[in-house]
Amino acid sequence: MSDADLFKTPLHSLHTELGARMVPFAGYSMPVQYPAGLMAEHHHTRAAAGLFDVSHMGQLRLVGPDAAAAFESLMPVDVIDLAVGKQRYGLLLNDEGGIIDDLMFVNRGNDLFVIVNGACKVGDIAHIQARIGARCQVIPLPDRGLLALQGPQAVSALQRLVPGVEKLVFMTGASFNWQGADLFVTRSGYTGEDGFEISVPGDRAEALARALLAEPEVKPVGLGARNSLRLEAGLCLYGNDIDATTTPVEASLNWAMQKVRRTGGARAGGFPGAARVLAQLDGTEPLPRKRVGLVALERIPVREHTQLQSLDGTAIGEVTSGLLGPSADKPVALGYVNPAHAAIGTLVVALVRGKPVPMEVRAMPFVPNRYFRG
Repeated sequence: MSDADLFKTPLHSLHTELGARMVPFAGYSMPVQYPAGLMAEHHHTRAAAGLFDVSHMGQLRLVGPDAAAAFESLMPVDVIDLAVGKQRYGLLLNDEGGIIDDLMFVNRGNDLFVIVNGACKVGDIAHIQARIGARCQVIPLPDRGLLALQGPQAVSALQRLVPGVEKLVFMTGASFNWQGADLFVTRSGYTGEDGFEISVPGDRAEALARALLAEPEVKPVGLGARNSLRLEAGLCLYGNDIDATTTPVEASLNWAMQKVRRTGGARAGGFPGAARVLAQLDGTEPLPRKRVGLVALERIPVREHTQLQSLDGTAIGEVTSGLLGPSADKPVALGYVNPAHAAIGTLVVALVRGKPVPMEVRAMPFVPNRYFRG
């Protein structure tokens, strides 16, 4: 696919000016890295503040008195009880309990503000419209950009431009104004660090990005370091670690399903694939596989699609994401194994180009999270 066939985010000219290496991603031309390189960008985000262009993501509003109940009917997640100003992680499921997409949503009082993955947004919006469009307004927001500012110094940089953001805590959001542009800012992100995601009118996104990059803490960061940061944080990448064939329980996302939606809860079930998902949660249906964190015991990166074996050479699963973690300073991976090999401390073997590499099942995240909880 040529660059001419790809969509451009509002920051495309800025990426080019900054010397970014651009690649096709989710139908967009996106920066994979800047001249400093992936390692420098990764470490800068962990130490200071990295600015990411995530304008390829889908943004939409769900509006109407029945919006929360309608949206809850699509996910095994508590939407109705989410307080105003609070954000939550959600999972759109198909009728077999497989994950159509993972997403974030905020109760803004007058609407639900939803952010979905860029590669899935067309299908997600069509799915949401088809399933609940008669119960609430489903309003895509294609004219808005999205920036992520991540790292321990993100709050220092952003509050100079947008006073008041420092009052937010992890998984909350609020409306702000910057030089006449309406912003919606959440204190969240995809790196395991403190940070913010900023929804901004598309025609003001480049100006805001330039203003942030003028702050001494901030440098631009591309998709390469975004991937290494999220993997060290133990966070799933849709299409690699979760997809329409994996259920939330297989993906070890039980924490994302609140008790009110589980068996015995006040609003148990009622979402696509509920019978299968709740049976897996209850243990009445055995899991075929489970997502785990893995660390290689030799300094050999173990990449996606690498076969995993038991110590006796039996195939037990596959790596779905893996690399040499720049901050962890060791090869880390996510993968699926049969439940008999999913316990922390279990030794397994990865076959890397025919060479057996010992790995150990480890707790996630691989690098401690540093979210700001107040």
